[in-house]
Amino acid sequence: MHIITKLTTLLASATLVLALAVPALTAESSPLVFQDDSGTELRLAAPATRIVALYGAFNDMLLEMGLEDRIIARTSADTRSELAALPVIGTHMRPNFESVAALRPDLILQFEGRQEAQDQVRRLRDLGFTVAVFHGANFTDMFRIMEGIGFLAGKEDDAKSCVAAMRKRLAAIAATREGKKRPRIFFEIRSPNLLAAGENSMASAIIEAAGGLNAVSLPDRVARLNEEELIRLNPDAYLVQKGPMNTSPVPPAQRPHYRTLQAVKMDRVLEVDEALFSRPAPGAVRAAEELATWLNTVFTEEERAAD
Repeated sequence: MHIITKLTTLLASATLVLALAVPALTAESSPLVFQDDSGTELRLAAPATRIVALYGAFNDMLLEMGLEDRIIARTSADTRSELAALPVIGTHMRPNFESVAALRPDLILQFEGRQEAQDQVRRLRDLGFTVAVFHGANFTDMFRIMEGIGFLAGKEDDAKSCVAAMRKRLAAIAATREGKKRPRIFFEIRSPNLLAAGENSMASAIIEAAGGLNAVSLPDRVARLNEEELIRLNPDAYLVQKGPMNTSPVPPAQRPHYRTLQAVKMDRVLEVDEALFSRPAPGAVRAAEELATWLNTVFTEEERAAD
């Protein structure tokens, strides 16, 4: 009887050990596999829990998904209060590699752009880090990126829920603008040495979502224009972004050559936040809501005045 009892106990123990071992084996044999926007295949043994974003929009997405505990650092340009206590690891284009390495991230996020950013990605990958590169210039891109980051963090369902909520908000904006005039809107990125948002930009996508049309039809993200071209375009409304790229914009009404613009004469000029209007992040939905509200107010008042 003692022998049988001991055998039974041993078998039960062995079964428990196997039961505990199987999930670990399954996790190891099923890594997260993902192809980023640079065409690079990434493999994570487990969902990322220590994330460094070299572009602020990605931190905005992580915060929107409730994943602030996964963010372990910030760049000097990331000034959101939720991130204030985190260590600073340099800038978007010039991260401090020693600081990044000391934090032991299991995932680094970078935005595809200038050659400088691509060089940083190569160096980080050469150091053995997993770097996911994304590119975005509209809401469709932004939603895709958010779901990709959610997948890499093991929170794809949460990401999809956030995206569904934002799509619903965009649909509500469209409903408020249905049947109304689609004004031609100029978006100033920087002045002097005038830079405007081209068609392939987040600002242009926000203008479209708010029920307007980008007055600049060039396919670039950023379009360099002279004042003569702006006067020829003569937009119905004028947006001036304020932020790192346009730190202290002079109001267009105070610029001698701008006073003839229809937008200036009719007082249809709006200063907007660069962080909301110029990067593919959840704040872009709020930007579209604010712009649509302004357009509804400005053009309704104008119609009433005409009556």
